[in-house]
Amino acid sequence: MICFPNAKINLGLNIVEKRSDGFHNIETIFYPIQWCDALEVIENKEFKKGDEKINLSLSGIVVEGNTQDNLITKAYKLVDTAYNLPPVKAHLHKVIPMGAGLGGGSSDAAFFIKLLNDKFSLNLSAIEQLSLAKQLGSDCAFFMKNKPVYASEKGDVFSKVEVDLSQYCIVVVYPAVHSNTALAYKGVVPAKPQKNIQSIITSEIENWKEDLVNDFEKTIFLQHPELQNVKNAFYTKGALYASMSGSGSAVYGVFKEDVDVKEFNFPTDYLIWKSK
Repeated sequence: MICFPNAKINLGLNIVEKRSDGFHNIETIFYPIQWCDALEVIENKEFKKGDEKINLSLSGIVVEGNTQDNLITKAYKLVDTAYNLPPVKAHLHKVIPMGAGLGGGSSDAAFFIKLLNDKFSLNLSAIEQLSLAKQLGSDCAFFMKNKPVYASEKGDVFSKVEVDLSQYCIVVVYPAVHSNTALAYKGVVPAKPQKNIQSIITSEIENWKEDLVNDFEKTIFLQHPELQNVKNAFYTKGALYASMSGSGSAVYGVFKEDVDVKEFNFPTDYLIWKSK
């Protein structure tokens, strides 16, 4: 059984305040896009006593680290603890770049929970699956419903938001730069925004450029000016809105009409996705 976990972009991202628990309160809008990995699971008929119950293999973009630390493995073990799953072989073909602010790893984990539910007929309700995903992270929880949401507090409190970019052309560029989220937070001075993202998003998209900001950009662009160059290139080519996603390093542009990505003349090692 196979599925195709998709990415997300952030529409605005405000770091509102530092919390007493060391985390930050934020506000942002998670918006799903169809830049996808491929994830497959089969029952492991070759399993022997003493083996790991999940055998995860990888292809595509190189995923560094031990597979036992991968969120897919953690998702399996979480579900297995509660529902005693059969041993499995899983394969991930990685397409969504990592360290990009696109949520690819979280999406893989969330989709794997849904995949296990379907494969082994666990009959878990949407609420039960969401509860499992929340234990792996707020982004994982978002991908369970996979619809635009306004996220607040630690990014794990969701409320419905009406935003539809399906009629626009979205171009996402990953400039081969891995962004460090912890360092990104250190460079931001938390402050409550003058305008709430929920109110900004209801205005015409042409107005977003002035009001819809990502607080991480100021610090990250100083560290990696090539990201600023991508954003500038989008606006030069007529983007209605452009921004870095999350803590980076992917940058996206929203265009009214289809665009030819070759006209940007980005370096060949940049990964590029376009919605249409």
